[in-house]
Amino acid sequence: MVTARFRFYEELNDFLAPERRKTEFEYRCARAATVKNAIEALGVPHTEVELILVNGESVGFSYRVREGDRVSVYPKFEALDVRPLLRVRPQPLRETRFIADAHLGGLARLLRMLGFDTLYDNTYDDFDICMQAKREGRIILTRDRELLKCRIITHGCYVHARKPQAQLKEIVERLQLAANVRPFTRCLHCNLPLAPIAKEQVLDRLPPTVAQVHERFSTCGGCGRVFWEGTHWERMRALLRDYLPQAPAGGQ
Repeated sequence: MVTARFRFYEELNDFLAPERRKTEFEYRCARAATVKNAIEALGVPHTEVELILVNGESVGFSYRVREGDRVSVYPKFEALDVRPLLRVRPQPLRETRFIADAHLGGLARLLRMLGFDTLYDNTYDDFDICMQAKREGRIILTRDRELLKCRIITHGCYVHARKPQAQLKEIVERLQLAANVRPFTRCLHCNLPLAPIAKEQVLDRLPPTVAQVHERFSTCGGCGRVFWEGTHWERMRALLRDYLPQAPAGGQ
């Protein structure tokens, strides 16, 4: 066994036992343990970690803990550019795409409303989610911290909030998504991009009152649903004003 001193910062403390939060503490681990092994044994999923310093030097997850090491573990930085120090992931994701677990259907729908490619199916098991995320370069969203400890996962986010609208606010702020929001450009039901369509092409599918009042329409090539700027659109736009006041206005 080896003994090292650990200190976790900011929201990573939420995963620790109360007596280990916001303080440096000793932890004994196996002589061959990697720093990733030690961090997850303490309860913190590796997907929540952005920077690890051992004795002041940046290391990757494969670093083997040594006797007397001082390990500092940090989450994603919002105000400081630490990219030159990062050693825990080979490269960032090219696109911000998500896959949500079975308990986050409401959040998945809201992310689609903002224009983010978000897979969700309540029949997916943990293996399905992990493999899909790896294959397509998706960020896993979950309230199951054990899922995020899966070895093959490189990008994931533990969702602390319990209600969908609060979850949306949390994810947008933590991942700094506001600049990439494209409201009402993706189908809320099947996740495909929406395309504009002439009123004449959907006239036979519109309620009479909608046909009288509205002129702009879009459709989903997957499920065939038709969208317009009705009362539901107004409610969703109000939600955007509450949670993303800087988001650009959009339409379905």
